[in-house]
Amino acid sequence: MPNPPHRPRPRPRPRTVLAMSPGAATALLDPDVLAAFADVCELQQPPVLDEFTGERARELLGRAEVLITGWGCPLLDEAALAAAPKLRAVVHTAGSVRGHLTPACWERGIEVSSAAAANALPVAEYTVAMILLSGKHVLERAHAFKAARHRDDPLGTPRSVGNYRRTVGILSASHVGRRVVELLRPYDFEVLLHDPYVDGADAAALGVRAVGLQELFERSDVVSVHAPLLPATRGLVGRSQLAALRQDAVLINTARGAVVDQDALTEAVLARQIRVVLDVTEPEVLPPEHPLWDCDNALITPHLAGSQGNEWQRLTDVAVRELAQWAAGEGFAHPVRADRLEFLA
Repeated sequence: MPNPPHRPRPRPRPRTVLAMSPGAATALLDPDVLAAFADVCELQQPPVLDEFTGERARELLGRAEVLITGWGCPLLDEAALAAAPKLRAVVHTAGSVRGHLTPACWERGIEVSSAAAANALPVAEYTVAMILLSGKHVLERAHAFKAARHRDDPLGTPRSVGNYRRTVGILSASHVGRRVVELLRPYDFEVLLHDPYVDGADAAALGVRAVGLQELFERSDVVSVHAPLLPATRGLVGRSQLAALRQDAVLINTARGAVVDQDALTEAVLARQIRVVLDVTEPEVLPPEHPLWDCDNALITPHLAGSQGNEWQRLTDVAVRELAQWAAGEGFAHPVRADRLEFLA
């Protein structure tokens, strides 16, 4: 009889532990999501750890080959890693991994994936919406309409209002910055980019023009901040840049509040030099008595641009695909590499 065809032995499903805050677990891990994870891994029970020091946590870490992490995950430091000798991968269901992963993870060769690219999508959508709305002066005109209860003559609209041939400046070709550039392509905008790591040829490939930091502010009707908060970017946008903005220009910040000098920004807004859309501030949240709360040329939203509500599904969908691909021996589609850590938010 002929020998039966050789069939490769199926790869064992990795033992996987979930680690995040109770609030993140409630938001992200509905029964369908847990079932999707269980299809591609051996999900350990109980389903979620929010600390790494207790007896049960140490028991689970001792078995874990993969951690699925989320907002509020405890710090995976050397002590936690020592309790997890079999750990080979971390799949993060949100963006930045700085809050819970340490260099020791990469030093031990642990592979890391992040849903940063997926979380960038709603931030970019929010940004484009605010660019378009600010061009039409929607916030200010809606307030005036509500107060007056009648419409002004539309033919008297100033030529400063509108979105035709406006210049949009993008600060940083991050995940979000690049997605904003993509989403702006159908519109009649000139798009400028400042990113010290993107040269003219790379910018041209993105369909934008690379400029210096000061030129970005001098030429733009709207500047949208997408730089990560790093030692080199803290206070990157200061008085000099804000003063270079033309009268009635708009600054949008969906990155981190500390990238912008908050005092200088407040002064510019109070002087009615510029308009601002701030999804982040420094500090976050601003004190109740802060003058920006009462400025009609400042729109402040509660850090809502990132994934919320049904957008959490996108994050967990990405995490499930990443885990399935890794478990199949194909590596991560969205790896976080050690040599990029200093550039990540």
